[in-house]
Amino acid sequence: MIKRSFLLSAVIVPAVMAFAQQYGGMWIPTEVNEKEMKEMGMKISAKQIFDPSKPSIKDAVVQFNGGCTAEIISPQGLLLTNHHCGYGQIQKHSTVENDYLADGFWAKDMNGELPNPGVTVDFIADIKEVTKQVLAGTEGLEGKAADDIITKNLETVKAGFKLEPWQKVVIKPVYYGNKYYAYIIETYKDIRLVGAPPSSIGKFGSDTDNWVWPRHTGDFSMFRIYADKNNKPAEYSKDNVPYKPKYFLPVSIKDKQENDFTFVFGFPGRTTEYLPAIAIEKVMNEIDPAMISVREVALKTLDEKMRADKETKIKYASKYASVANYWKKWIGEVEGLKKSNAVEKKEAYEKSLMEKNPKLSATLIELRRLYVGQGPYALNRAYYSEVVRNAETLTLANLYSNFTEAVQSGRMDAATTENFKKRLTGIYQNFDGELDAKVTAKVLALYANKTPQKFLPKDFEKYKDENQNLKQIEEWSKNSVITGRGTFNGTTAMKNIDKVFSDQKNLVQDLKNDPLMKLFTSMKQAYMENSEEYYNTYQGHIDRFQKEYMALLMETDKDRKFFPDANSTLRVTYGKVAGSNPRDAVQYGYQTHIAGIMEKYVPKDYEFDVPEKLIDLYNKKDFGIYKDKTGDVPVNFTASNHTTGGNSGSPALDANGNLIGLNFDRQWEGTMSDINYDPKLCRNIMVDTKYILFIIDKYADAKWLIKEMKIVK
Repeated sequence: MIKRSFLLSAVIVPAVMAFAQQYGGMWIPTEVNEKEMKEMGMKISAKQIFDPSKPSIKDAVVQFNGGCTAEIISPQGLLLTNHHCGYGQIQKHSTVENDYLADGFWAKDMNGELPNPGVTVDFIADIKEVTKQVLAGTEGLEGKAADDIITKNLETVKAGFKLEPWQKVVIKPVYYGNKYYAYIIETYKDIRLVGAPPSSIGKFGSDTDNWVWPRHTGDFSMFRIYADKNNKPAEYSKDNVPYKPKYFLPVSIKDKQENDFTFVFGFPGRTTEYLPAIAIEKVMNEIDPAMISVREVALKTLDEKMRADKETKIKYASKYASVANYWKKWIGEVEGLKKSNAVEKKEAYEKSLMEKNPKLSATLIELRRLYVGQGPYALNRAYYSEVVRNAETLTLANLYSNFTEAVQSGRMDAATTENFKKRLTGIYQNFDGELDAKVTAKVLALYANKTPQKFLPKDFEKYKDENQNLKQIEEWSKNSVITGRGTFNGTTAMKNIDKVFSDQKNLVQDLKNDPLMKLFTSMKQAYMENSEEYYNTYQGHIDRFQKEYMALLMETDKDRKFFPDANSTLRVTYGKVAGSNPRDAVQYGYQTHIAGIMEKYVPKDYEFDVPEKLIDLYNKKDFGIYKDKTGDVPVNFTASNHTTGGNSGSPALDANGNLIGLNFDRQWEGTMSDINYDPKLCRNIMVDTKYILFIIDKYADAKWLIKEMKIVK
């Protein structure tokens, strides 16, 4: 049975008030509520949003590099996404001497655009519901018997699609396996960096302002899709040409008004709106706090070195931002769930359902029993996974452990070897062994102090003392091949992974004798024996009853409109431009301006410095056509669109389908929107297209890019 790590990855459920939510939901674009959208103010048709037979807005929206969203804004394949989505690529092109993170990058013409090996964008050519075909023959079956038939049916259904050579089909379940949809995907592989503002614009406010409103961040970067001479996907080649899209988005610089209709089109990553109250209780009180505590220790240790050393700041910039992002999100999530009484409201909703349908009672009782039983194992899983993930020394040990198992089992073929090399090199290129030894020492102390002894290796209590750990882990680290600080056959893994891997038999022996490998092996063995099997057994039963609960829920609550949880597939969400009143006597407007940047400006500050040219443009009021009715340039705005991770870079569109903003964040008071969408608290945050074009035109003087676009005034 497929096991979903609901608890580990922030299990989330909605409060009862969310069931009367106003405009919440992430809808499959073939099933949008056109009537409601038009009543709210939409001027275009649902077919103009998604039409597999002719050009539509969906042809301008892509999944960027497997995790974010991006949109095409010119007839020459010009791509817009978030600065934080392109951050890793900007970082890879940066050096101390040529620091694009600090200074920004702007190609002078297409010849100056920078290739990014491995980066892809995915188009969705079509979406088909295939539920009947996938579930055929599973009636009355459950567990492995049903899974085996579904697996076989999936392959049959996939094989039945007639695809072009550059297409593939992916089938995904929704409603916990009660429905299935097939997605026809076209992947382009030659994606080049065109432009990015400096981090003082693209990351203004950095971690302090992350998830916070009011916000003043120019979170955008620009890429371009290249294709072969036939406009089809191709690997990078100097002979490739700019992609000619079926559709591109006009860019609006019209002023926004509160209550203007808006919709967001993108690839939201994960929500879980339909789980029982006991699950959210566990997340709120146990799982989220555990994960927060581990990341807090790691971030504090990294931050101390990054502030003191510029090279470390560049090397760890993307990594730090990635770790900090969900650390802060989880903090807001816990507070939001408590403030909105999510558990109590969910329990009240469940009670009302049981009164309507007694069959739900037995299912909910069983789900509660299972979650309570799984609780200690889920908590250990949260701590263990976060410790291994955030201490890269242990991440490397985990990879080398898998390498050792592959060699000893005879599974180490050429492809597997190259995969290991690629993953290890990806860590080594931005790794400081001495710094990570400190991170490892500190999170080990936390793990030893927070975890019951029954889940830990024998004698693990010796790691409770952080100061002793610092001395011991550093001594082991500086002589270890896995950290790239020790030598193997005269070289280090960090400098020459090919040479290290050329002697696999002796490398395995060397790894067995490495104290860091012994430490990790003991941790992994204890976790696998004492937690993993028990956790998975419980999860298998939870999956079965969750699917049953979802079916009963949809059968019982006839007045509720159900949308599928986000699962990284293309979705439409809609709402209105809106400010908020998140706390007593606190009223937020819906729009910020450059004036707010200047109010936050702190010269030479890590997060709130402002480029001299932007200050000069502001002082001269050289805003061109990008100012609004206030006489200033709008920077960010909020709306009631229901978004989540993966929506980063998604286009925010107006009633006519014009691009008005670029989604990049959510308001902190509403970060529980994955769990409990509350129209009072939940707001998505977007970069205004006026500010994006202002930076491109006035700040970067990249007018050649402006000329590519269709500007709606």
